[in-house]
Amino acid sequence: MVVFILERVPVSLRGELTRWMLEPRAGVFVGTMSALVREKLWHKINWKLMDGGAVAIHSSDTEQGFVIRTWGGMSREIEDFEGLFLVARPETGS
Repeated sequence: MVVFILERVPVSLRGELTRWMLEPRAGVFVGTMSALVREKLWHKINWKLMDGGAVAIHSSDTEQGFVIRTWGGMSREIEDFEGLFLVARPETGS
């Protein structure tokens, strides 16, 4: 299983991804594909991202059972603590 989460990306990129994956919510893409197709789509996302951000989550032989990769600016940050992926929310200034 592969999940891509995109923020602030061109509509054309989202349209291209719908050829390979389902988009159950705006900017969230889910699908099953080979590692080669996944990597080619990830490179295409990185190339066409513009000012947006992307997260890729896919199954892997790790303790959590998946790997997370990010590219560009996202509203949340993925932190790697000794092989354990955690999500950090940015602090809001008051």
